[in-house]
Amino acid sequence: MTLNSKVPEGPIKDKWINYKDKINLVNPANKRNIDIIVIGTGLAGGSASATLAELGYNVKAFAYQDSPRRAHSIAAQGGINAAKNYMGDGDSVYRLFYDTVKGGDYRSREANVYRLAEVSGNIIDQCVAQGVPFARDYGGLLDNRSFGGVLVSRTFYAKGQTGQQLLLGAYSALNRQIAAGTVKLYHRHEMLDLVVVDGKAKGIIAR
Repeated sequence: MTLNSKVPEGPIKDKWINYKDKINLVNPANKRNIDIIVIGTGLAGGSASATLAELGYNVKAFAYQDSPRRAHSIAAQGGINAAKNYMGDGDSVYRLFYDTVKGGDYRSREANVYRLAEVSGNIIDQCVAQGVPFARDYGGLLDNRSFGGVLVSRTFYAKGQTGQQLLLGAYSALNRQIAAGTVKLYHRHEMLDLVVVDGKAKGIIAR
């Protein structure tokens, strides 16, 4: 079985912008009738579950562990990169894209990495809104440092506990949506297979 990654067509700089302009929208009144399954409740899965639930969708999140707080995302220490150019050293979306692809040994899906670079600033804003205590300078502004051999300072960090603090922020946002009834969390569940109907994923088999 081959799954289509559905990467948009066109020049890499315009792929996602054009896609967003043409994608079909969902009426806000209909969002509550749509179920979304999220596999994993680490930093990516927990944030996705909370964000989709805040948009009005019904989310079913599956955690392999007893608690989302046991996710391996907690092990990340260095920081999280974003092209905000707070240090005024010439950073840009393209520079972040290039450094990320190069750092991944040119094995990353470039269209998705470019989109990540485009929204990296918004990701930092979301993390701050969730209460992540990023390091700040003496003036109270978010601090940056150079990390991973890049030529600019774009790494936002929380001492040596960046992964833990990001995970706690996502976990708190997820818990708010669980309490609101928009997220149903399944603990100690393992995904076994996809349910595919006419070439489209319609569900999962889990235990």
